[in-house]
Amino acid sequence: MTDDDQLDPLDPDFATSFRRDDRRPAGQLYLISPLDVGGGFADRLARALDAGPVAAFQFRVKHIDQHEAARLAEPLQRVCADREVAFIVNDSVSLAKRLGADGVHLGQGDGDPREVRHILGPDVQIGVTCHDSRHLAMEAGEAGADYVAFGAFYPTTTKDTTHRPDPSILSWWATLFELPSVAIGGITPTNVAPLVAAGADFLAVSNAVWGGDEAAAVRAFAAVLAGTGASG
Repeated sequence: MTDDDQLDPLDPDFATSFRRDDRRPAGQLYLISPLDVGGGFADRLARALDAGPVAAFQFRVKHIDQHEAARLAEPLQRVCADREVAFIVNDSVSLAKRLGADGVHLGQGDGDPREVRHILGPDVQIGVTCHDSRHLAMEAGEAGADYVAFGAFYPTTTKDTTHRPDPSILSWWATLFELPSVAIGGITPTNVAPLVAAGADFLAVSNAVWGGDEAAAVRAFAAVLAGTGASG
């Protein structure tokens, strides 16, 4: 039995009946980098950020040493700083500290938010992957996380996923907790609206933007999010 099994099952219709508090910003875009951020990617990032409202950018690279990661990250961090977009480092607390990043995103095996807070300080944003687990989300909140991430809501090629939450988890979270939630996984301009309606505060996207014309994709997201009454 998992810890979530001890909670009452979520009603799938919860999301249908959910009504967001108008004081709570909705549906802000959270870009996640592709694994390859070399070459001209800094120019692509600048075009994306200039095309429409983006709240945060997550630097996500794998299987390279920290020196190389820092070299790749620094020009992207400058692009974000120039546009007042939060620069979040995926997984690596040490890289986030080295770069003086705005935040770090933790997987379930990447450290306890309490310890990370001690290392990085009070002002750094700490996000935690919670898959489809209400229990993990509550634990993350109690440990001092600044946001929790649920997903994957749709099929995705960006990473291997085994968890597929129902959008009702976003509604449940928004009803009970003030801490923001991030929806992730296969999100595109054509399927994002139900997640915003269900209560997602941020929409994490990668391939939907970097898999084609990044500026056009950001504009498409902005148009849909504006139509949902989202705040940028």
